[in-house]
Amino acid sequence: MNFRQHAIEELDLNITPLIDVVFLLLIFFMVSTTFQKETALQLQLPQASEQQQSIPTQKIEVVINAQGGYFVNGRELKDSRVATVRDAINKMARGKKDTPLVLRADALAPHQAFITAMDAASQLGMVKFSIAAAQN
Repeated sequence: MNFRQHAIEELDLNITPLIDVVFLLLIFFMVSTTFQKETALQLQLPQASEQQQSIPTQKIEVVINAQGGYFVNGRELKDSRVATVRDAINKMARGKKDTPLVLRADALAPHQAFITAMDAASQLGMVKFSIAAAQN
């Protein structure tokens, strides 16, 4: 019996040309890609002057305490109905819709009390309305 041993060649996979091709493709796509600018809304923002505006001395302040009670310019209202709040605000504003209205509510006040005051102001058509908050 003739046993011949064949030398088994070890296969060597050369991936250098593959890496070269991948890098060339990467460079090609990077150079040939065009990036589009996202379209943005063109806005003309208002300009602020450095002069301070005069603050009107007459304002209506509606305060809501933690229990949901209303005070309009320091006077307590008898109930918390929308009509009562609306009438009190209208009396203080003397029918002027441009009188500044400041709504100040306790942090623990019911949400419905806040909404009721806003509803009363909107029914009167108050145009200058602000909500006061404490700074931290």
